[in-house]
Amino acid sequence: MSRTTPAIPSGYADWLADIKARVASARQRAALAANAELIRLYWQIGNEILQRQRAANWGDKVLDRLASDLRDAFPEMKGFSLANLKFMRAFAQAWPDAAIGQQAVSQLPWGHNVILLTKLKDPPQRLRYAEQALADGWSRSTLEANIRDRLLERHGKAVTNFKVRLPAPQSQLAHDTLKDPYLFDFLGLGNKARERAIETGLVRHVTRFLLELGSGFAFVGRQYRLEVEGDEFFIDLLFYHTRLKCYVVVELKATEFKPEHAGQLNFYLTAVDRQVKSPDDKPTIGLLLCKTRKRTVAEYALSGIDKPIGVAEYRLLRDLPKSLTASLPTVEQLESELGTVDSENGDKPKRLRKKKGEAG
Repeated sequence: MSRTTPAIPSGYADWLADIKARVASARQRAALAANAELIRLYWQIGNEILQRQRAANWGDKVLDRLASDLRDAFPEMKGFSLANLKFMRAFAQAWPDAAIGQQAVSQLPWGHNVILLTKLKDPPQRLRYAEQALADGWSRSTLEANIRDRLLERHGKAVTNFKVRLPAPQSQLAHDTLKDPYLFDFLGLGNKARERAIETGLVRHVTRFLLELGSGFAFVGRQYRLEVEGDEFFIDLLFYHTRLKCYVVVELKATEFKPEHAGQLNFYLTAVDRQVKSPDDKPTIGLLLCKTRKRTVAEYALSGIDKPIGVAEYRLLRDLPKSLTASLPTVEQLESELGTVDSENGDKPKRLRKKKGEAG
């Protein structure tokens, strides 16, 4: 006799969806709580190692013995290698405040903290990257790549006229959104590449391009057509920024910045504001990407422009200095030791503030 499927009562689907959402939320809170406890434990062990080594002049041979004894006592646990005990000590030294639970680092997986310790020496810089990793949900590999590319050091470095052309606080947010220089080395092009080749490459690698632009950029189109009194004009690249709530026109120049470039972009912004922008959108922003630019020349040029424009350089070949490295064991040396210390969702922290439809 075949079994018949019972009829689903009215409202069941919504109830099931609600339960599933609560289960997922509870699992997330449990994972975050477990990670916070682990980070707190590691900090306490590291702090006690520091205190005992200072008070009794203990050497690393005691740490070697401690590592062996802890592995014997807790064979099922990962993370009690000599190398990781040294990381715990370095972690406590880097964050001496006992209220470690209030820091962003306490909410990041241990692997992220290892990256911060090995790649950055400056405490404020570590904190900035920790806070950004937590806010944007960076994976461990993304955090390492962003430190290598000096992402946060490049933010807010473009020459702009936003302060006088946009109302506060949007002007500051827009200024902080742009960076200088932009790194396009993923295109595999030489420094003599033409504008069209760069543009084609950026569209072909649009995912990498969006990551380099940063959170909030959504790609609208390439060679976006505008018509003004029967004449056609084509914007190199058009984006919409979900946080700024405005269109962003990007123009590429395979030359040094020239003042007339700003005038051309100003025209495009006016056309987009009048033909494309919705009434509830904020004013359209322009980003002029040039091979090189002289800061004072760019500042003079933008001072006479009535639309919000930023000017930045791009790099087709990487020439930024390598990240600073602390004198600690490398992350690779800990891979086999740490095993599955990070969260069950891999080594990616929970994303807290990313909005639907944002890139990066």
